[in-house]
Amino acid sequence: MKIWVDADACPVVIKDIICKAANRTQTTTIFVANHSISIPPSRYISFLQVGQGFDVADNEIVNRLTPGDLVITSDIPFADEVITKGGHALSSRGELFTAENIKPKLNMRDFMESMRSSGIQTGGPTAMSQADRQAFANHLDRKLTQSTK
Repeated sequence: MKIWVDADACPVVIKDIICKAANRTQTTTIFVANHSISIPPSRYISFLQVGQGFDVADNEIVNRLTPGDLVITSDIPFADEVITKGGHALSSRGELFTAENIKPKLNMRDFMESMRSSGIQTGGPTAMSQADRQAFANHLDRKLTQSTK
């Protein structure tokens, strides 16, 4: 299993958790973004810079993804593509997207998008909490443990 990170919007604290876990478990991890990001020196961690444009990083990950790989993203339509291709998707807030929960999440996302486009203020996401960080670290740990069995 490889870890693919949709790094364009990945919070720094989550990036740090991913890097520590990648080194600890010796898991190949690739951060993909359309702008330069810093990553720690490691034989397990790399960075792939893609061109500018809508969903360019997402498309690159989907093209390189193999079944069983883990993708870190909070982009629900992208998570749906990952699951369809046989991968696993985990949000930066520690929510594991599955075949069972992704369609209702897509429907809710589309509903909220239509509310916003009609002028209704829906508010943004809450600030990332310690509980979110812990949930992310726990789910990541479980996925990495499962992949080594």
